[in-house]
Amino acid sequence: MAPQLLTRVLSDNIAAYGPYPLLYDGPRTFTNVDTLNHADRISRLLASLGVGPGDRVVVSMPNAAEVIFAYYGVLGAGGVIVPVMFLLQPPEFTYILRDSGAKVVLTDATVLPKITAAAAGLEHPPAVVVMGPQAMPERVDAGGLTLLRYDPQAAGPPYDGPSPRPALTEEDVAVILYTSGTTGRPKGVMLMHRNLYGNAANLVQLSADRARETTLGVLPLAHVYGFTAATVTLMVGGALVIMARFDPKAVFEAIERFRIRSFAAVPAMIHAMVHSPDADRYDLSSLESVSSGSAPLPVTLLEAFRARFHAEVYEGYGLSEAAPVVTGHRRGMPVKPGTVGVPIPGVAIRIVDEHGRDVPPGEVGELWVRGVGVMKGYYRNPEATRAVLTPDGWLATGDMARVDADGYVSIVDRKKDLIIRGGFNIYPRDVEEVLLGHPGVLEAAVVGIPSERLGEEAVAWVVRRDPALTEEELVAYCRDRMAHYKAPTRIFFAEQLPKNGVGKVLKTELRARARELAGR
Repeated sequence: MAPQLLTRVLSDNIAAYGPYPLLYDGPRTFTNVDTLNHADRISRLLASLGVGPGDRVVVSMPNAAEVIFAYYGVLGAGGVIVPVMFLLQPPEFTYILRDSGAKVVLTDATVLPKITAAAAGLEHPPAVVVMGPQAMPERVDAGGLTLLRYDPQAAGPPYDGPSPRPALTEEDVAVILYTSGTTGRPKGVMLMHRNLYGNAANLVQLSADRARETTLGVLPLAHVYGFTAATVTLMVGGALVIMARFDPKAVFEAIERFRIRSFAAVPAMIHAMVHSPDADRYDLSSLESVSSGSAPLPVTLLEAFRARFHAEVYEGYGLSEAAPVVTGHRRGMPVKPGTVGVPIPGVAIRIVDEHGRDVPPGEVGELWVRGVGVMKGYYRNPEATRAVLTPDGWLATGDMARVDADGYVSIVDRKKDLIIRGGFNIYPRDVEEVLLGHPGVLEAAVVGIPSERLGEEAVAWVVRRDPALTEEELVAYCRDRMAHYKAPTRIFFAEQLPKNGVGKVLKTELRARARELAGR
């Protein structure tokens, strides 16, 4: 059997499907052969900058064809990709540059000022390669950094096959993904070649009977969900319409133009599509399904999407430490709203109590995962690694879940988000589902705050659809539909909920705001 190496993906794609348009990026189109050619040129450039096996290379820019070129260029040089959301601020970049020890940064002109600010004062600053068609800023204070330019439109040598690559094994680290840091300093998740290749290959098994198609690349390619969706697209001979940012109108235009049948998204995107006034102006009849992950999908939102677009939503579950997909719904099996489907091929799960013992079906416990995708560990953080990886290969996810008699998994909440009020457990998602059932509620998030009398109290943050909706009305609505101890004691209204780059609500920030407002 051929080794499970990400360096194979592009060349295998060309061997299996021949040349074809692979990346649609605005007015630009790149074939799979173009893509491999650019990746090879970047590999050579990185090698000239001293990048070899195991060296870390940060890639940070908005979604563009250049991100794909960069990823496969880094891998071709034997390096380790460190994908970083371009939305981060200089101090956050500084932390990742210092912790990863990155030798080179691949970025674009729009993110360059953040990179130069972040690298200022580093003892061993990285070289910076600016990619993309954008003009360089007129004034760039490189601060002594080595600054180079890579323009994909510039003439390059004709493609004559990839240059020799360093010898790699499946066990070599391919990617270090830094966690969002919502619970403290970001940790670098080390994913080996076999983790990412194997997880994507297992997903391909689920779509083996599907014809080749063009899909939307609207998820951030810097996130493991977007990275894996792109890898699967290459493995099945598909094409990718790359979108620099999510905009419902642009999504509708792309669905109509390319006759998109399916794509991967997050609930925040699905929410925006459902509530967009532009949806009815386009022919969206080709759309059959959307895959949803990265954050909980409210049942009310799933039902609203079905009703508006006559398309299915396949909710799944994953995490960076599992590279990433663990469970999912799929074609040919019943969809159970409120669940995240069943484990994908190659993945085993357990639901355990606080002592690591299996709990009976239907009971809530912590979800443990084992399979090809489970990470090597956290970069330079053995203590954190030991806290989540058991000696026999199980990953403790920190997510509370239950499994029904049919094997469908329901994610109840993050273990750290569990609220214990007077000895009773409150799972925020249960309360959020009730709140979202109110016609005046657009979005809701529930968090716990300290209570001297009961230990914790549940409070809710709500984005109103109806500006006349009151706190008293919502609290009463909840108490009519759930045990009183579960109902939020306070409702705070906001114009929007704080979210990270993939639309996950930042509950740490909401807790801090709630404690301040409640005087706790």
